[in-house]
Amino acid sequence: QVQLVESGGGLVQAGGSLRLSCTASGRTFSSYAMGWFRQAPGKEREFVAAISWSGGSTYYADSVKGRFTISRDNAKNTVYLRMNSLKPEDTAVYYCAADGVSSGSSDGYDYDFWGQGTQVTVSS
Repeated sequence: QVQLVESGGGLVQAGGSLRLSCTASGRTFSSYAMGWFRQAPGKEREFVAAISWSGGSTYYADSVKGRFTISRDNAKNTVYLRMNSLKPEDTAVYYCAADGVSSGSSDGYDYDFWGQGTQVTVSS
C-alpha cells in the first residue's frame, strides 16, 4: 500500500510558476513510476506528466511540454511537478499517482494509488 499526499497548489497569475510536491509513504517508492494528472471542472481527468522509477525517463502531455518539468527524489519519497508559464487553462485539481507496473504511462488505469489532489488556479 502506498499513500500519496500532494501539496504546493494555490492561486497564481497567468505567466507565473508553482511547484507541486507529492510525498509517498512506504519504503517501496523507488519501485514505482509516478504520474501527475489533472481534472478541471466539468472535464475528464487528463494526463500531465510521468516519470520512471529511476527518473531516467519522463513523459509529458503536449499541452504542457516545455512548460512543466517532472522530477523525483527517491531518498525523500517525493515527486515534483514544476509548472512555469502557467495559463488559465491549467486551472484544475492536480493528482499524483503511483504505477507499479509500467515505466511511466499516460493511462490513468495503469496507476494503482492516487493522492487526494491539490487545487491549482491560474487567474488571467
